[in-house]
Amino acid sequence: MTISTYESVYVNAFGAPSLVLDHGQGVYVWDTDGNKYLDLLAGIAVNALGYADPTMTEAMTEQASKLSHVSNFFTTEPQINLAKTLLDLLASEGGKPGKVFLANSGAEANEGALKLAMLHKPGGKFVALEGAFHGRTLGSLSITYKTAIRERFNQIAGCEFIEPTVESLETLGDDVAAIFLEPIQGERGVVPLSEEFLLKARETADRIGALLVVDEIQTGMGRTGRWFAHTDTIQADVITLAKGLGGGMPIGAIIATGEAADLFTPGSHGSTFGGNPVVAAVALAVLGKVKDLLPNVQKTGAWIKTELEKAGFAVRGKGLLLGIEVSDAPGLVAELRAKGFIANATGPDTLRIAPPLIMTPEEFEPFIAALVELRK
Repeated sequence: MTISTYESVYVNAFGAPSLVLDHGQGVYVWDTDGNKYLDLLAGIAVNALGYADPTMTEAMTEQASKLSHVSNFFTTEPQINLAKTLLDLLASEGGKPGKVFLANSGAEANEGALKLAMLHKPGGKFVALEGAFHGRTLGSLSITYKTAIRERFNQIAGCEFIEPTVESLETLGDDVAAIFLEPIQGERGVVPLSEEFLLKARETADRIGALLVVDEIQTGMGRTGRWFAHTDTIQADVITLAKGLGGGMPIGAIIATGEAADLFTPGSHGSTFGGNPVVAAVALAVLGKVKDLLPNVQKTGAWIKTELEKAGFAVRGKGLLLGIEVSDAPGLVAELRAKGFIANATGPDTLRIAPPLIMTPEEFEPFIAALVELRK
């Protein structure tokens, strides 16, 4: 298969793909021409265990041999166990008791969170941050900041953006139903929110009676070395998850805590495929292995950041979600790919890396050497 064939049969929603990938093993992938690449993007922070992980394969095939789909008229043990596990993980980091809804993607999870906010405060507005990215469905797109992808479509009523500053939060009143935020704004250039801002957001939500919704789609499930990137500073009312939760399988999740846990009632929300038993079984397998990888994420992430800074690069982020300041990031992405490295640009001057959580310093060293060489 070739890229020209892709362009002849697939809608032009993404532009021409850079490669036609064939298979992967560990932290490496190969294209259909046999070229090998060190994958520092992991499907944009998705493939937590890299490629061809035997635990994932076993969980997938075992569950598929029993039940692959049951609809939402019924439930299965994987669905129940995954919901319970997510609540246990939140509790382990100080979170409140709650309930879970399983969806198929991060955008769907954020759509559900918007509906929770509507039920919480009918007629209330939604506040998101400048630089935010919460998805491309019509609801989630309405709280996604980038005008190039949002303005061509009608924004749902009552959505507004504020600067991620304490002063902006102080202007909010009790007409707000929910405040949406990402602990680290990935699409903005891997920009962490300050502890001061997070604390003020929690205080503001309490003051005005709004839900605080924390989008952990890119940052959650071990990406920063913790299960959740925000829980060392604040606790959310609603958390949305996806990406690394399934290790490559399509999944999304909403964790609603406190009073928000009881806002959905029969008929208020649903999904044909959400909670799919095969996907849930794989997610459980992924979480079981990520638990032992958290120290590696912290250690390797700190090592990478130190080495890059020693080489003269400014670096933002935490764990294995890092933004490297460079000149002409899109051009650098292409040059790196030609040398066998996959990363991506989140703007003209930021190179984003979000490798599999199994990445080691030894595997990462050639990338640093290539980055230094290309900068000369």
